[in-house]
Amino acid sequence: MRGPKREQVAGKHLLFSFLTTDASPDVAPIHPDATPVLLLDEGSREMWMHTPWDMVQPLQQPPPAGALKIVAVDTKQDSG
Repeated sequence: MRGPKREQVAGKHLLFSFLTTDASPDVAPIHPDATPVLLLDEGSREMWMHTPWDMVQPLQQPPPAGALKIVAVDTKQDSG
């Protein structure tokens, strides 16, 4: 079941999650708190999926500068 208790939806659901880490140099000017962890090569992805946490935890790091590219900018400002 998915959804709030008052409106639960039965059936098969597609789910996802992502892990964040410290802000990368590319993201920090926009969002200084966190960046999604990116596994940028096949070896890292395979290791992440098939290796105990204590061995893959070092992969939880910001991507290197230049790994991300800003493709659009919005003028919206967060309140607060």
